[in-house]
Amino acid sequence: MTNRLSPVASRDPEQKRHSLLSARKAALMASAVAALVMCGISLSPDHLPMLGSSAYAGVNNAGAGAAQPVGFADTVERVKPSVISVKVTMKDKTTNAKATNEDESDSPMERFFRQFGGPNGGPQNPGGKGRDGEKMGQGSGFFISSDGYAVTNNHVVEGAEKVEVTTDGGKTYAAKVIGTDPRTDLALIKIEGSDFPFTKLSEGKARVGDWVLAVGNPFGLGGTVTAGIVSASGRDIGSGPYDDFIQIDAPVNKGNSGGPAFNMQGEVVGVNTAIYSPSGGSVGIAFSIPAATVKSVIAQLKDKGSVTRGWIGVQIQPVTQEIADSMGLKKAEGALIADPQKDGPAAKAGLVSGDVITAANGQPVKDARELARIIGGFAPGSTAKLDVLHKGRQKVVSLTLGELPNAQQAKIDAEAAGKGSTHGTDVPRLGLSVAPAGKMDGAGKEGVVITKVEPKSAAADRGIKKGDVILEVAGKNVSNPGDIGEALDAARADKKSSVLMRLRSGEASHYVAVPVANG
Repeated sequence: MTNRLSPVASRDPEQKRHSLLSARKAALMASAVAALVMCGISLSPDHLPMLGSSAYAGVNNAGAGAAQPVGFADTVERVKPSVISVKVTMKDKTTNAKATNEDESDSPMERFFRQFGGPNGGPQNPGGKGRDGEKMGQGSGFFISSDGYAVTNNHVVEGAEKVEVTTDGGKTYAAKVIGTDPRTDLALIKIEGSDFPFTKLSEGKARVGDWVLAVGNPFGLGGTVTAGIVSASGRDIGSGPYDDFIQIDAPVNKGNSGGPAFNMQGEVVGVNTAIYSPSGGSVGIAFSIPAATVKSVIAQLKDKGSVTRGWIGVQIQPVTQEIADSMGLKKAEGALIADPQKDGPAAKAGLVSGDVITAANGQPVKDARELARIIGGFAPGSTAKLDVLHKGRQKVVSLTLGELPNAQQAKIDAEAAGKGSTHGTDVPRLGLSVAPAGKMDGAGKEGVVITKVEPKSAAADRGIKKGDVILEVAGKNVSNPGDIGEALDAARADKKSSVLMRLRSGEASHYVAVPVANG
């Protein structure tokens, strides 16, 4: 048997010197690695140098006493008692479920891809049907005061005939719904009693990269804790005009709706509301309502059982880069007024279609969604000062805010607008055909109706569809197909690459930037 060390003795002096140097390098490397481990720096075996077996064993032994990562147990121990499981009983309407999407009563959140809860995004239903056609559902929530006020999601309790909560200690109480706000999907419930453990809403804003703990009642299991980080903020998931979600990657699942997301100080930074999930389970993308929004909404619900918001009476849209170029704006920022409502606060103050709101009470407005949030945060009856860009000039407009009315479902009468004369005049530059609105049933008297849109045309690429009514082109009213051609010719003569076109789809108006093509 050959001794591993024997070849060294038979080498010449140069080989001996090289061997000794290699041994010293190996020893120094082993010492350095051991020091790194003792300092709390971990190196995986895949990244360790290829040392001899004895040196490698020495490194492992040195790391055995290294400090372990700090866990979340202390924080969980403080906050978990404030979290509750919410159980609701409602009438079973499964017969018409597919037609009516009954689980959410047509709340804004059901239009999103929420996978919390049972069928169609409703509350989790581990028990199925109850007695006499009842349906059972579950969600989560948390106490915000010792006298039994608790927060959950609107979609958890909406339509419930009976609400019960179970505390972390296993006690069950009847709960009363104090108020709900479908626009932010928040609800306030009350449990009779005192000395309930409660938690505090965070005063600060969650930062991307902060640790978060999600605590809730997934799949009816109750008392489940998961950890992750804040992945993003300011998310718009298309559930409503006040979307401003925190995105977290802590695993949350069906039944977590209404549960809190805690920071490491034990404060609630968000209310878990929705997840993105192609599979129906957690894929690490969850959305939470920020604490600042929760605080504002819950205060109103506790005070009067409902939420009122400021309102200026305009249809607004974002200023895209294409629209900014058409209007000669330096930046694609602000909220573009598509249509001021007749006799609304904005119309009374002199605001018109095409104006761009760039600030409200000194707060910069980056886009239409931000304006909606800012105005919605003001009380009805208060005064707002708006910085407005009107026909290229900046001005300040003061107006008295109205109260945001209940949401109304806009009727899109595209089918009715397509009845009557089926022939239109072609506008080949845009790939569409139009006819005067007065000649088309259901289209009104203003503008021209689009009777046909060519596939893959400039109009089709911008979402313009049959039945839409063109009201203006380049700031000028149109009443016949010739007006469109004249406006495009004038824009081309001015060497513009695109112009703004104002359209009406159903009851909603919006602007689209269309190219000025030759021909």
